[in-house]
Amino acid sequence: MKGFLITALVVCWFGGFAQEIPRFNPDTLKTIQLDSNVNIVAQRLNVETFIRAITTDTSFYAAFRKMKKYSFIAENRIYTYDKKNKVNGKIYRKIKHSNSGPVRMEYLVKQDTGKVFKKNGKYQLYTIEMFDYIFMNAYKSDLVSNTATSSPGGKGDSNSSYKDKLKTLIFNPGKPVKGIPFIGSKTEIFTPNMRQYYDYNFQSGTYLDSIPVYRFRVSVKNDLSSWTKDGLMIKELVTIFDKRDFAILGRYVDMKYSNMLFDFNVQMNIEMGYFGEDKLPTKITYQGNWNVPFKKEERASFLILHKDYH
Repeated sequence: MKGFLITALVVCWFGGFAQEIPRFNPDTLKTIQLDSNVNIVAQRLNVETFIRAITTDTSFYAAFRKMKKYSFIAENRIYTYDKKNKVNGKIYRKIKHSNSGPVRMEYLVKQDTGKVFKKNGKYQLYTIEMFDYIFMNAYKSDLVSNTATSSPGGKGDSNSSYKDKLKTLIFNPGKPVKGIPFIGSKTEIFTPNMRQYYDYNFQSGTYLDSIPVYRFRVSVKNDLSSWTKDGLMIKELVTIFDKRDFAILGRYVDMKYSNMLFDFNVQMNIEMGYFGEDKLPTKITYQGNWNVPFKKEERASFLILHKDYH
């Protein structure tokens, strides 16, 4: 069975984001058509059905693990920005990943312009380092590790720890992220206490002109006070389900929060495609601003494509 590639996502894919950083966005094609703006009322299909599917799903994470079974081409476009949201750095990589032979990763194209690297060769932005680890090098990295990462001396590696926290946000939305001050429980948007702040709705649609899907959207209620809204970290979570088997084909998360230690504004989506019997990641997009004490503010966006799986 020949696989097919799910290509670009945009704002229309999710039916409107709660917010979006006003700057260059490399993601511009529409791939989903919603049947209507009316919520579905179906027997044995309700909000609890979707929440249960999200909180118990393991297939989304498993899709990244399955990448190791395949050879594929990865194209990665990374952009960094100045304080006025003007592009000041660009990275383009076209990489051939192989699941056999002595050369597992081969750069077909490697281009860098602007403020990308420090004098020591490391990335200017920690954000890029994080996503380089999570996605661009997912094929060869320890993405699938379920154990805590420690340094040889026994002390935890703070970078690895934060990477693990980021993976929780991406692959297990709705679960607590431990170890981040004032944030850990704010990701638990499906608890009885947090549900009072969110609207839940789902619609029917068609993906890539052929795949029947449900779009399940969790968003902050409009009638909340500004103070209450500011205290909610996850502004919107959208999940796309294949109607035929309830497999998760896409996920969008919109997060924004500020306190005395840091502030961030991040929107990210991930999409999947079918290749034979496997569901595999085909595209990741990211827009984000981070600001933490004693470090330069970070502004970056990503467009990461995986294609030609075989």
